[in-house]
Amino acid sequence: MGNETQPREGDLPDSVWMDVLSAVDRTYADLVDYQGRLERQNAELERLRSFHASVLASVSDILIVVSRAGEVEEASASVSLRTRLARSQLCARRAEDLFAEADRERLRTAMRCATELRAPVTVEAGLLTPEGPSAVELSLSARFDERGRAAGLVLTGRSVAEIRQAYAELERSHDELKAAQALLVRNEKLASLGRLLAGVAHELNNPISFVYANAHALERYAGKFESYFHEVQAGATREDLMRLREDLKLDREVRNLREAVRGAREGAERVRDIVEDLRRLSSDGSGEAERFDLVAVTQVATAWVLRGARREVEVEMTGLPSLEVTGRPGHLQQVVMNLVQNALDAVEEVVAPKVVIDHATEGDLAVLSVRDNGAGVPEGLEQAIFDPFFTTKPVGRGTGLGLPISHKIAEEHGGRLMLCEGGLGACFRLELPLDRVQA
Repeated sequence: MGNETQPREGDLPDSVWMDVLSAVDRTYADLVDYQGRLERQNAELERLRSFHASVLASVSDILIVVSRAGEVEEASASVSLRTRLARSQLCARRAEDLFAEADRERLRTAMRCATELRAPVTVEAGLLTPEGPSAVELSLSARFDERGRAAGLVLTGRSVAEIRQAYAELERSHDELKAAQALLVRNEKLASLGRLLAGVAHELNNPISFVYANAHALERYAGKFESYFHEVQAGATREDLMRLREDLKLDREVRNLREAVRGAREGAERVRDIVEDLRRLSSDGSGEAERFDLVAVTQVATAWVLRGARREVEVEMTGLPSLEVTGRPGHLQQVVMNLVQNALDAVEEVVAPKVVIDHATEGDLAVLSVRDNGAGVPEGLEQAIFDPFFTTKPVGRGTGLGLPISHKIAEEHGGRLMLCEGGLGACFRLELPLDRVQA
């Protein structure tokens, strides 16, 4: 017992040393983890700096970051390129000093308003360049820190000349789009006219043949009267003239002469009416809008479609006898032709084909509806029928542009074209703003 070693004063138990070593290991591990996170954050920061620098270098528009004191903190490379000032020179001055002196007060006011209103403010100012002030349109937006306090502003802008050029290009593109649309309307109208050529030829042939036949009759009557008047001038006796008058049947021919003249005039008037209808039908509908009778336009368009119909179709006009609207009658006539032609195509296989065209008013709208007793629009295709180049007709029978163009024309007139719901067959409804001047 007397040989046992006693702990000396100042020695620590093994358990304490183990705790110390464990704490050292944990501290070292924490340091290693912290170093790793720090390196990752430094790499992320470097990536963000590189990204920030690449953005500032690649931005073609003006971009200036302004401090709360109004000094330039950052600027895109485009600013240095235009002002011929290095980044260090830009960041050493106030933002307003980069612009023409006459614009500085307006710029200061805009910067103050953007900060106070916490909303973007637009102002035009002249950026100072070696060639002189260059007008730019600036958008000023306030920056805020994490506590919502104003930290400065961001100024972005583009040369006014570039903006005006962009507007000019946009306007030119708009004009080209309108021209292309007008061309589509004319092409669709030519397609419709192509389907009507046979009917037109027949319509013109009848009155022209009538005029031609009456002209031959008039020529024959003229020969008989010439023979009679020749005998009168030769001094023939009254008895001879009476006998010649009976032989030539002049009394009957006088009556026939009047009928021939009347028939020739009616035939000529019919040709004139057909030509006038063709002139109205071929009108491109351009120019200013005008007030016209939609019912009259519908009647002309329907008559021409029926002339080219492959079979006899009963067409019934119902509703108002006249309906005044404002627009381009040539374009709306094309809409009616498309609707009626589609209706005729839909009833081609129907035993007793019928198309009903109705004119009515509903509130502030003039309404034209075209309904047929065909098979109707297949389920699921209600919306697709207004898509360009979509058609349910056989190849070569439809362009797929009639309804899309009609839909666009209706929208341009402040109305709309839609498929009616319910009922047998297909029904299309054209709504136009009602002309209250004549209502």
